[in-house]
Order: sequence, then structure tokens, then C-alpha cells
Amino acid sequence: MIRYFLLFASPAVLFAAGSGSGEYDIVPRAINFAIFAAILYYLLAEPIKSAYFQRINGIAESLDSIQQKLKESKARKEEALSRVEEAKVSAKSLIQTTKKEVEILKQKFQKELAQELENLDKTHNEQVEIERRRMTRVAVSEVMDEIFQGDAATLDRDKFVHIVLRKVA
Repeated sequence: MIRYFLLFASPAVLFAAGSGSGEYDIVPRAINFAIFAAILYYLLAEPIKSAYFQRINGIAESLDSIQQKLKESKARKEEALSRVEEAKVSAKSLIQTTKKEVEILKQKFQKELAQELENLDKTHNEQVEIERRRMTRVAVSEVMDEIFQGDAATLDRDKFVHIVLRKVA
């Protein structure tokens, strides 16, 4: 504060010593300046202080809001990271579940395939047996037709076996 007083008082001192008439009116001028500075201080001190404190408060509020936003962004980041970790765990769980399901389906299809092959084999064997019976009936029918069409009295046992073997083979 004294610096400002000296800054404003120095031009007054220089002008006071200007004419050389021997009359120095420095004291009244200094008193006038002091009164002027006091009035100026009285009128401007409060608005300057309030502007200064408003600026400080504005900066503090801005800093608080920035810190709040920073905390919120950190919280969102932590939340996002936790969701990412949960997603990774969930993905691993899904992969394991999928592998188990694939294995179960593979075993199921293998069982179904084995059952289907067994059914096909059984059906094939039944068809072979049915065809064999049919062929036997046809052969027996042809042999019987030959026997009844031919000479029945002269047919001996060896000849009958030979005819049957020939038709069956």
C-alpha cells in the first residue's frame, strides 16, 4: 500500500518544486492527495474486493466441478472396467458351456448313428433272411413241379437229393 502511495505522491512532489518562488504548497497538495486516495479507496475497495472474491469463488467452483467430473469419469471408467471383466468371465463361461454342449451333442449323434447303423444292419439281415426263405420256397416249388411232372415212381432218393441240391445251389 505504501508503494502505491509513493507512486502517486512522487509526481506531486515534482510538480510542487516547479516555480522557484519559494512558496511550497506541498503539504496542502499532499493532504488533498491523501483525501483523494481515501475517497478512491472508500469507493473502489469494496467492489474490487467483491470482484476479486467472486473471481476466486468462480475459479474454486470451476475447479470443484472439474474435480467432480474427474471423479465421475473415474467412477464410470471403473464401472466400465468391471463390466469388461464380467464380460470376459461370462465369455469364458459361455465358451466352456458351448464346449460341453458340443461334446454332449457329439455323443448324442454318435449314439443315434450307432443305433441307426444297428437298425440298418438288422433290417438288412431280415431282408437277407426273407430273400433266402423266398428262394428256398421257389427252389422247393420247382423241384416239386419237376417231381410231379416227371416220372414219380422211378425217382429214387439219390436222384431227389441231386435235384434239390442243383436247384438250391
